[in-house]
Amino acid sequence: MLTRRIIFEQLALDARIGILEHELRATQPLHIDAEFDVEVSRAVHDNDIDTVLDYRHLRNAIVDECTRQHVHLLETLTEQIVDRIFDEFSEVKKMRIRVSKPLAFSDCAAVGIEVQRSR
Repeated sequence: MLTRRIIFEQLALDARIGILEHELRATQPLHIDAEFDVEVSRAVHDNDIDTVLDYRHLRNAIVDECTRQHVHLLETLTEQIVDRIFDEFSEVKKMRIRVSKPLAFSDCAAVGIEVQRSR
């Protein structure tokens, strides 16, 4: 099976996430890193976006999943993103996604959860 990898590096957004009092009151920044192995089923035609998986749709699904409601745990949010991508994009065969909180601790760049899944 021929695949193509779509990569997002530090997709930045504000989300309502966390269990601490201050996290329940306001949004906080998240960074998303993701790789999607997409099955290539036909040749790419440079003037036809329909011959590839339009990565704008992947990005929109990630952003929507992260911003549509408050989620308590990074683990939950990461699993929700994986489930949604697999539900909506049958051509995605394997993915790795990392969701990080860059402001969680002052003594490290970020803390996050990474999930890898394939079908």
